[in-house]
Amino acid sequence: MGRGRSEIKRIDNPTQRQSTFYKRRDGLFKKARELAVLCDADLLLLLFSASGKLYQYLAPTVPSVKGFVERYEAATHTKVWSDIRQERRAELEKVAKMCDLLEKELRFMTVDDGEQYTVPSLAALEHNLEAAMHKVRSEKDRKIGGEMSYLENMIRGKQAERYGLCDKLRDHR
Repeated sequence: MGRGRSEIKRIDNPTQRQSTFYKRRDGLFKKARELAVLCDADLLLLLFSASGKLYQYLAPTVPSVKGFVERYEAATHTKVWSDIRQERRAELEKVAKMCDLLEKELRFMTVDDGEQYTVPSLAALEHNLEAAMHKVRSEKDRKIGGEMSYLENMIRGKQAERYGLCDKLRDHR
């Protein structure tokens, strides 16, 4: 007697779901091995569990995942992954540009006697310095306000404590 067909839907019980995952994963990898051996097929199987753990099967005839993916890219004329060196080079160029910009701005912030500045560049420098001073003053005022509030609350607390002690002293007499 054969098994009855069950409806394919997400298993709610986590323990049962994990057990089913491992059993089906093993069955899937067994089928992949059989297909690779019986049909001499090049095969790559990648599987991520719900927790993010990677499981993979690579047919014995496939030298590496990278080589297999490169074959796929050539066959489909698509790019699965880009060259990491190319990405790093682009990142380095962005960082170098940012460093150049910051160095230029820093040089601009310091007035050098040997430099010849134009009136507009000096006006821009003055504006930047005023904006920086405004930020510093605002932060200083905010900090002082916070400290004042803290001290006022401490004074109120001490006064309440004093009044409480006076009341106790009066009641005790």
